[in-house]
Amino acid sequence: MMRPLLILASLVPAIAADFPAPTADLPKSAGSQKAVLAGGCFWCTEAVFEHVTGVKSVVSGYAGGKASDANYKKVSAGETAHAEAIEVTYDPAKISYGQILQIFMHVAHDPTQLNRQGPDYGKQYRSAIFYAGDEQKRVAESYVRQLTEAKVFSGPIVTELAPLEKFYSAEAYHQDFVANNPFHPYVVVNSRPKVEKLKKSYPAWYRK
Repeated sequence: MMRPLLILASLVPAIAADFPAPTADLPKSAGSQKAVLAGGCFWCTEAVFEHVTGVKSVVSGYAGGKASDANYKKVSAGETAHAEAIEVTYDPAKISYGQILQIFMHVAHDPTQLNRQGPDYGKQYRSAIFYAGDEQKRVAESYVRQLTEAKVFSGPIVTELAPLEKFYSAEAYHQDFVANNPFHPYVVVNSRPKVEKLKKSYPAWYRK
């Protein structure tokens, strides 16, 4: 499915206050951890996190549905329970799970848009945090509650919190899409502004 090129003012969340850091988080540790997030087009969310310090890799894919229909043709047509998602592998000694969620909620997408993100419509573009275990669930629930109570956004947060059953990698041509197609019209209009927002909002976390 060809992605529309329309850009809307609602692409950028309406921020009513300074964006707060999470008060609950996971401790620093050695090794690698993963976060699976859905926030509209995976080209955009992947591009943001590929520029975050402490992130080791980002894979575009699908979560929330079954293996049998984890393919772009069916997902983009809205024929599955999947959301376009990314799997972020990060170094928890350099960036925390809570900080990953902060970037996700502030920069990578608008968590107040229900079953859409900017020009993309459908449940496959829903906002979701797929948590792996009770600790990720605790941090995610706490952060959504914190942002809600602080009235950070002008509308209610609609982000789905769901246990991660399985993450399915998307087709090869979707991986590193923005890096490989920097002048694609959809990328220029929708993806690159989010990377610029990361650079402006969190310069200490931004890497080229």
